[in-house]
Amino acid sequence: MLVRAIAALCLAVPGAALAADHHGAPGLVVLPDAAAATYQPGPPDLPKGTQVSAVSGDPAKPGAFVLRVKVPANTVIAPHTHTKPETLTILSGSIYHAHGKTLDRSAGQILKTGGFVYLPEAMPHSLWTADEPVELQVNGTGPFGLQYVNPSDDPSRAAGR
Repeated sequence: MLVRAIAALCLAVPGAALAADHHGAPGLVVLPDAAAATYQPGPPDLPKGTQVSAVSGDPAKPGAFVLRVKVPANTVIAPHTHTKPETLTILSGSIYHAHGKTLDRSAGQILKTGGFVYLPEAMPHSLWTADEPVELQVNGTGPFGLQYVNPSDDPSRAAGR
């Protein structure tokens, strides 16, 4: 479901069109500054208030992709896994990260601006913000997907989403 939602987002986000042609250089993507990223509401599989910008590529298709993600303050992304490896780079703010199939805030490590984490395929992990939002960049290869360890933690299953 997340892959389909992100694929639809990539088609809707004007910034994704940069990959098609930029000054006669097919495949070149240029984002001159953070203000050039165009954000849309995140897919239903992510917590409400999350915003996503498809910078390059399509996570639903084979090949590399780059997403920018804004997560509001006081937000939890419950334990989950991904179908492919991913990297997270913190662009601004901070977020906590912990490995494991259960949310254990005492095991969380804070990642601040400039922080980085590599997550192998199928590694269970969770993320949460405290009193400040975070903007991060997700790099990976598709097809990419997200599966919650406990399906009831999937925000798309919540009423009103």
